[in-house]
Amino acid sequence: MKNFLTSVASVRVLALALLLLPLLALAGTIHSNLFIEPGKQFILGGDQLGAFKVAAKNVGTVPVEIRERPKGGGTFGKVTLAPGQSGVLKFAAGSTAVLLNPSATKANLDLTITGDTKLGMIYEPVQEYGKPAPK
Repeated sequence: MKNFLTSVASVRVLALALLLLPLLALAGTIHSNLFIEPGKQFILGGDQLGAFKVAAKNVGTVPVEIRERPKGGGTFGKVTLAPGQSGVLKFAAGSTAVLLNPSATKANLDLTITGDTKLGMIYEPVQEYGKPAPK
């Protein structure tokens, strides 16, 4: 009977590991020393299956605004990081993080991104809330 219970427990552990394996594939860590040119914004994420978190430190000389574009549309501000300031921001599955540099000077952020790190990344011109990027 003891061998049977041990076998059942082993099967359960194996089944649980097989169920969690796809979730572990989504998890990861990205570290980036990000530069954003004047008048540009850096777009991170969109259409990813899981949530992600961005730990950011503004190591540059100009403030950087961080917004979120939810999967359903719209844009809302989350925080503005002044030079030397840090913050940790959470973004929902399918959301996009928008890091804006509306200044005339290059911005510099130290980023650590965790969670679902299968994220698209692109630069685009700074735009107004809710308006699509110029083509």
